[in-house]
Amino acid sequence: MSPTPPPPRALVIGATGFIGRWLVLELLGRGTPVAATFRGTTAGAALRRWLRTHGGDERGLTTVAADVTAPGLGLRPGGEDRLGEVRDVYNLAARYQFGLTRAEAEPVNVHGALNALRWSATLPGLRRHVHLSGYRTGRDPRPRYPLDAQAADALYSTDGAYPASKRLGDAAVRVTAPELGVPVTTVNPSNVIGHSQTGEYGQRFGLAAVVRQLQAGQLPVLPGSKRTFVPVVTVDHLAAFLAAVPALDEGPVQSHTVLDPATPYFPELVEKLAAHLGVRPPRAMIPVGLVRHLPRGITGASPEALTFLSEDRYDTASAERLAAAAGLTHPPVVPALQRWAGRLVAEAP
Repeated sequence: MSPTPPPPRALVIGATGFIGRWLVLELLGRGTPVAATFRGTTAGAALRRWLRTHGGDERGLTTVAADVTAPGLGLRPGGEDRLGEVRDVYNLAARYQFGLTRAEAEPVNVHGALNALRWSATLPGLRRHVHLSGYRTGRDPRPRYPLDAQAADALYSTDGAYPASKRLGDAAVRVTAPELGVPVTTVNPSNVIGHSQTGEYGQRFGLAAVVRQLQAGQLPVLPGSKRTFVPVVTVDHLAAFLAAVPALDEGPVQSHTVLDPATPYFPELVEKLAAHLGVRPPRAMIPVGLVRHLPRGITGASPEALTFLSEDRYDTASAERLAAAAGLTHPPVVPALQRWAGRLVAEAP
């Protein structure tokens, strides 16, 4: 019979996802007992197997069946009793996929974000609630939530269900947390690529789709301009950053944009990946505004993916301060990109 794990001090909601499992591994490696939520009958066992294969000590892990779309996280009887000493809550649950409908995206990305926040408000020893937001979210210094029906409809129509729901979820958390008296940090990562040393990945869309098109010779032109910036962050750096947040952040509401500022501009990034993969890079560029008006069958570009192509630069000052305080530095970005892309291609189905 396995020994009873110590009372968890951190709860990771969405622990079986790509970023969630790396965060669980990081927290356990720091000696923090962790409770991980999961849905389905096999997810908890799968997480334990993954931890074992990555050198994780699962003796500090408690697994709890939960549903972020349900009030109170849908915890079964007894589930609450095991979580009474949790002080740090991480909500990483999300529907991350292009082409979702609003009805598919909102229950997790908006309502689920609020369910997790409200559950955190019930914890007597809560230190901090950490909400993993999305790329290009959280930039409004005065977030609004809820939106009136017309404004919400317009947002979904313009951005698509995934980006719109992540922006609404971010705003909902930042508006509601002070009302509940919950100290909150939202973390807005850029494109999350694989592990810096192994290239291990967990997502096949976003920038990963560009790699697959490049390898298959299906990227004759590149959307954007010479100054389009599609920053990345490795999953191991992001996990370490998230793990450090509760001990270092202070104040009622904090927000950090986490990305590697050394990421090359998009055309150079694609050229370096093409050289590494031994394929020809696109020889021409086409403005994003024009791509939006061309048939998807010709461009191969998802309308939602185009919302992430921009010349914008981002304020990372707060994230850099926290990383420095935690002793974190980004691993070299180009080798990390190459390891990730090489593994994506090698393990393509």
